[in-house]
Amino acid sequence: MKQEALQRVRPGFEDPVQDSQAVFRRVLEALSMPGRVVELPVRATLPECQGSAAAAQTLLALLDSKCSLWLSPSLQGSDAEAWLRFHTGCRCVSDPAQAQFLWLAVGDEWPALAALHRGTDESPDQSATCIMEVESISGTAGQAWTLQGPGILGEQALSVRGLSADFEDQWAANHALFPRGVDVLLAVQGQLVGLPRTTRVISELVTGPRSLAAMEA
Repeated sequence: MKQEALQRVRPGFEDPVQDSQAVFRRVLEALSMPGRVVELPVRATLPECQGSAAAAQTLLALLDSKCSLWLSPSLQGSDAEAWLRFHTGCRCVSDPAQAQFLWLAVGDEWPALAALHRGTDESPDQSATCIMEVESISGTAGQAWTLQGPGILGEQALSVRGLSADFEDQWAANHALFPRGVDVLLAVQGQLVGLPRTTRVISELVTGPRSLAAMEA
C-alpha cells in the first residue's frame, strides 16, 4: 500500500478485539434468525465512502489475511478498500466469482448470485457471503416477503427496498442448491438482516404498513 494511501487510513474499531467479537456475534445472530433486524454497535472510525456503517463493520469483523474480497464498482479503489486491506490483511480480487466475501453498494451493478462461488457438495462452507446494501428495511414498501426455514418460528415478515427486480428468482434458484449456495447479509445504516441459503422467500402483497416491531414479533 502506498505511503500516501496509508496515511489516510482511519483507525477502525476502538477496541479491536472486543468490538470485533461483538460484531461477529451480531452477524451470527442475524444468520441464525433470518429476517430479524439486528442492530450493530457503531464503535469504529469508518472509511470515507458511500458504503454503510453496517457493511463496513461486518467486513472488518469477518475478514482476515486468508480471505478474498470483491468490491462493487463505486467501492473499488476507495478509502474502503485501503481501510479493509490495512486492518484485515484481506486480498481484493477483480473477479467476483473468485471472492469469498462481496461488498455490494447501493446503486452499483451487482453480479448475479449464480455467478458467485456457491461451494461444493463436499465443502458447502466454502461458498461466498454477500453483504448487500439496501435502501431500507421496513413494512411499507419494496419487496414484501414471508420467510420460512431454519431459525424461523413459523413465518417471518420482511420488506426490503433496493434489491433488483429479479432477486426473488435468483434467491429461489440459490435456495434450491442447498447444501450449496450463497449466504446474504442485507445492510442498511447500523442494521443487518440475515438471509442464509436455507431460507425460503415467499413474495406477498403489502396490504398495510407494518412496523419493525411487528416484523420482529
